[in-house]
Amino acid sequence: MGLQAEHLCKSYGKKEALKGVSFTLHKGTYGLLGENGAGKSTLMRMMATVDFPTKGEILYEGKDIFRLDEEYRSLIGYMPQNYNVYPGFTARDFLEYMGVLKGIPKEKLKSRIDEVLEFVNLADVSGKKVKTFSGGMKRRIGIAQAIINDPEILILDEPTAGLDPSERIRFSNIISNMGKDKIVLLSTHIVSDIEAIASELVVMRKGEILKTGDVDALVQAVKGEVWETVVNQETYQQLRKERSIIHLKQMGKEVQVRFVGENYIGADCQQVEPTLEDYYIFTSGINID
Repeated sequence: MGLQAEHLCKSYGKKEALKGVSFTLHKGTYGLLGENGAGKSTLMRMMATVDFPTKGEILYEGKDIFRLDEEYRSLIGYMPQNYNVYPGFTARDFLEYMGVLKGIPKEKLKSRIDEVLEFVNLADVSGKKVKTFSGGMKRRIGIAQAIINDPEILILDEPTAGLDPSERIRFSNIISNMGKDKIVLLSTHIVSDIEAIASELVVMRKGEILKTGDVDALVQAVKGEVWETVVNQETYQQLRKERSIIHLKQMGKEVQVRFVGENYIGADCQQVEPTLEDYYIFTSGINID
């Protein structure tokens, strides 16, 4: 049965943050994509029991997660988008504190802390206070506390924000492996991270689910719809009115353009292999220009 969202609605006064959202997550890694305001963080907070739906329900193995209460919370790891760490704690002290809160037996906690510090590449600064950490390091300690209890369900909101490229690659590789025996749901504005990490995709727009499915299959759905061309400024101004622009590069008096949709007969266009970003922009109706 997995983790199910059933007709979830969330209102803040007159604003509808979620509008009848339904989907099911099984073991695997899911990427959550959507513009700011799409409802991603609201959805993740509810799945972590930090917030409550106005209507609808969330079920884990057929049982309401809010009725399961502590039993459900012991199964999840959660890192919100804006994560605050107690600045007076050392990295090790903080993880020990979080481990106790999550009910990890004392005899297992020390070795588990060592594992996760190594995983997030903070083992060499485990005795330093968190207030001395950079933004990226604080992000990594946030990831560490989310996985300290070896959760069955891992919910990560913008986990790669503030990480340098090498850290993002390291994180991507290990999270991909974790999805083999867990439910992992992560959101990020970095589409390439989702392409690298996730096998399944959930696309949101304005509080609703636009599409769910296998990443590779969804990307192939726009095969034959992605083009690149180099045009003069006048042709570009016409092209941008008629096609969804994915990427552009100014080249003196000319513009290199990547777009989705039908071929544009006013230019010499070459069909190219689609990416997840192409699919996302095409599906969401976004025009970067």
